[in-house]
Amino acid sequence: MNSVPQATKERVETSVRESLTSEHPTTLIEAFKRIARNHKRSDTLNYKRHGRWIPISSDEMLARVRRIAAGLYSLGVRPGDRVALLSDSRPEWTLIDAGCLFAGAIDVPIYPTLTPPQVRYILKDSGSRVLVVSNHRKFLEVKEILRECPAVEQVVFFDGADVDKAQGITLAELEQRGQILEAEQPYLIDDLAHRTTPDQLATIIYTSGTTGEPKGVMLTHSNLISNLIDAAENLSFDEKDIALSVLPLSHIFERQAMYMYLYQGMAVYYAESLETIGPNLREVRPTVLVGVPRIFEKIYDRIKERVAAKGRVNMALLSWAVSVGKAFARFEVNKKKAPLALALKHKLATKLVFSKWREAFGGRMRLLVSGGAALPEELGYIYLGAGIPIIQGYGLTETSPVITTGRVEDNRIGSVGKPIPRVEIRIAADGEIETRGPNVMRGYYNKPEETRAVFTEDGWFKTGDIGTIDDDGFLRITDRKKELFKTSGGKYISPQPIEQTIKGSRFVSQVVLIGDGRRFPAALIVPNWQQIESYAQMKGIKVTSRAELCRHERIIDLFERQIAGLTPDLAQYERVKKVGLLEDEFTIEGGELTPTLKVKRRVIDEKYRSVIDQLYDEAKESGK
Repeated sequence: MNSVPQATKERVETSVRESLTSEHPTTLIEAFKRIARNHKRSDTLNYKRHGRWIPISSDEMLARVRRIAAGLYSLGVRPGDRVALLSDSRPEWTLIDAGCLFAGAIDVPIYPTLTPPQVRYILKDSGSRVLVVSNHRKFLEVKEILRECPAVEQVVFFDGADVDKAQGITLAELEQRGQILEAEQPYLIDDLAHRTTPDQLATIIYTSGTTGEPKGVMLTHSNLISNLIDAAENLSFDEKDIALSVLPLSHIFERQAMYMYLYQGMAVYYAESLETIGPNLREVRPTVLVGVPRIFEKIYDRIKERVAAKGRVNMALLSWAVSVGKAFARFEVNKKKAPLALALKHKLATKLVFSKWREAFGGRMRLLVSGGAALPEELGYIYLGAGIPIIQGYGLTETSPVITTGRVEDNRIGSVGKPIPRVEIRIAADGEIETRGPNVMRGYYNKPEETRAVFTEDGWFKTGDIGTIDDDGFLRITDRKKELFKTSGGKYISPQPIEQTIKGSRFVSQVVLIGDGRRFPAALIVPNWQQIESYAQMKGIKVTSRAELCRHERIIDLFERQIAGLTPDLAQYERVKKVGLLEDEFTIEGGELTPTLKVKRRVIDEKYRSVIDQLYDEAKESGK
């Protein structure tokens, strides 16, 4: 065994003493060490395999992280090198993320839904030396593009099935190499950790973006650890909590949530997939769920579908309960006591309806956190009225990500809360939200001009979002600056608030407003097919396919009436005058949504160009 240099040993021991006595960690490495030291538990990370949940203890997690770090070092990875990570969410994702941190490497998450050309761009731009993939199938998807990525020297597979030794090594083999190296050089990983400074890059995350070329957001240990600590002050997570992780860890929102879960000593369960959220909720019985609005919309839609299948009486009961719940929630949000009659109705609605909702969430859910996009106000009141508190947060990849959050005790539906400690916001003259704080990125990798473009002369980061701050300091997001469009009459329209209002119809699943350069706005709508097909049957509308329903005059008239009824207060130039119905849902795979479920308006505009042109041609012919 190699002898340990005395200077290295002393440096590491000094670092450990300083870490133990400081109030807060200054790097993510210190955070992971504190997790294992301060929150000993047998079920820190949990995953499902062959029908049962398998735990990973806090001690095992740290030991594996160290082995992975040493294994990466044995492959030639040195501080500052990039390691790309192409996989769905799983405990190994978290382990190798932390392993990169301990090795001083910079990890580069890649959404598993990206196309091979998009993956190639990220690998080449980042200069990643190692590519970590989930399995052989995912490797085969990108195998050809690796020929154009000369910097990639090694591939590591989470799953070893079908892997040829010539293609790479498994994670188990990487850990074996690390174990051997740790035995030979026991102070190596601690020395690397000691050399890691708060201003060192921890990750480069490429924004999926709704337009343009992806940009690599450079985040330091200081960016991420400050955001972890400051955001945690607004979110009341603790050791008693259990989290179900459902979003992709390649998204900074879920990744930072994971850091918070672990740092607060929580148990984390990885959902099998988005499709299994329902069963996983009932099995895990979590107390915390972080998601995007689309997830909470889908959960509510499934509740409505199950009730509708039981008949009209049950559907009427649901509608009554929801109406009562929303009315009750408004008093709660405004910190006022509900009238006795309403309180009694709410108690009855809870017994008959909402208690079943809570059981569907596992029976212990105490907090839903929504981010990534605007949560429809009505949905917020529905969940709150059902006794399932939901708060919103706001942020961007460039801000690590949290800028603002709501609080259970100070929750204002429709807002994204107030700034977390040490983070400031202001509204520019054109309505754009600007921010500054220790969480703001270092810049875009290899893109100095783009970096300069998103900062003001006095150093504030320009978010690209439009919003307002009310008298109590709550921030409201009204739209994306780039998504505002102008009609041919010169009127600017903010599509998101109108879309959220239209989604208040039970017949609407998804909606995108169009009209840039046109005479008036129109709406592309993906119907809630369960509701529409039930309506058509009830009204005696005879059709043989969904395509026919999309074109049927009475169905189109229904949507036009629904929209008119929901948007009476819009200005004349904002009113939707034509509706186009689409058979298929907007999806990530179809290219209409980003991996974070944001709408790619440019893609939709191109993909449905013929439908859009036909809408405006028909309007012209009818004299609209």
